[in-house]
Amino acid sequence: MAYYKRLRELREDHDLTQRQMAAILQITQPQYWRYEQGYRDIPTDLLIRIADYFSTSTDYLLERTDLASPGWPDLPKPPKTPVL
Repeated sequence: MAYYKRLRELREDHDLTQRQMAAILQITQPQYWRYEQGYRDIPTDLLIRIADYFSTSTDYLLERTDLASPGWPDLPKPPKTPVL
């Protein structure tokens, strides 16, 4: 899984350095670097914080979807029942 590429893309798209991103997540820069390089798996709590910070979904970060904006798909409308 190459989700770490999305981390870098999002960080760079928001003009953040690794040091700034690490500070936002309250971790060290070398620790963040390891996540971004794919050397370490990102703990779930950090993954959620990253998704929240960038207003995206964890599915997007994990490359389970290419939709960067979270949202519910349009649900089908229930059929109209005849009024008796």
